[in-house]
Amino acid sequence: MRLLVNLLLLAAAVAASPAAAQGFKPSRPIEFVVHTGPGGGNDVMARAIVAVVEKEKLLPVRMQVVNKTGGGGLAAMAYLVEKKGETHTIALFANTWFTVPAMRVEAGVTMNDLTPLVRLVVEPAMVAVKSDSPYRTLKDFIDAALASPGQLKQSGGSIGSRDWVMRQLLMKNTGASWAFISFPGGGERIAALLGGHVNMMIVEPQEAGEHIRGGNMRVLAQVADRRLPPFPDVPTVREAGFNVPAYAVIRGAVGPPGLPPDAAAFWVDFFARMAQTPSWKKYLEDNLFEDGFLRDAGLAKFMVEFPEQIRGILKEAGVKVAR
Repeated sequence: MRLLVNLLLLAAAVAASPAAAQGFKPSRPIEFVVHTGPGGGNDVMARAIVAVVEKEKLLPVRMQVVNKTGGGGLAAMAYLVEKKGETHTIALFANTWFTVPAMRVEAGVTMNDLTPLVRLVVEPAMVAVKSDSPYRTLKDFIDAALASPGQLKQSGGSIGSRDWVMRQLLMKNTGASWAFISFPGGGERIAALLGGHVNMMIVEPQEAGEHIRGGNMRVLAQVADRRLPPFPDVPTVREAGFNVPAYAVIRGAVGPPGLPPDAAAFWVDFFARMAQTPSWKKYLEDNLFEDGFLRDAGLAKFMVEFPEQIRGILKEAGVKVAR
């Protein structure tokens, strides 16, 4: 109910967007909060957004990425709550901002406490191994995990992240088991794979693109509903024979609780303008992202339906849901 109220207030402010937006203009540097360390998906995208903003001259002040790691997004969310009403702090959210509070009854913050602004992208992923790995297909990896339960390793992010959820889904579907080694940053996860310390990872294209193009990684399957153009010969997870959902990562922007309507309207309009720039469109194309931009009524619908989808996927993966 609190989330619905927030969305209705935001929609009312944005409905009068030109007048409302005129009431707020940034006057000092913007804190752009992310929950991952350097090289993680949200960190990489936030820095790309900063680059687009600077190139397209969309703000009169600087945006500075602020890393608040810990708790699979809970630390970043708690930081936003501390910034209640602050107009110069916004954040980039991802799925873990929904999944972790859903799994942890002790979570003190949920998305209901924040001010939704926009949804930006829908993001596929790759199941990848080192290029000299003995595994040529996802079935090869699963078969090896079945033969040696708990011995293979996957590098990943936090509990509740997409790579962790996909592991849970695959293990429940196949009966195989393997270890999950958590790292705070995408760079560390990739280094663990390329250094031979883990056997597999589920990675976003923006994190692994250069390593895939450079031949350091081999893609076994795609976590997507359909094959992506750069990988026409690589099957999706379902095509590879595993009946699990293609769990996409959603990324978007939120503000602190109590964000004044004029500031909320400004940030919605800001992201809407950014989403139309050539620089942003090229970024989406280069990183194989789907343009998932939503605002106003479309965002309100998403914010009601997506948590239900999350809960359904968690239950399918055998995860106990707390709320």
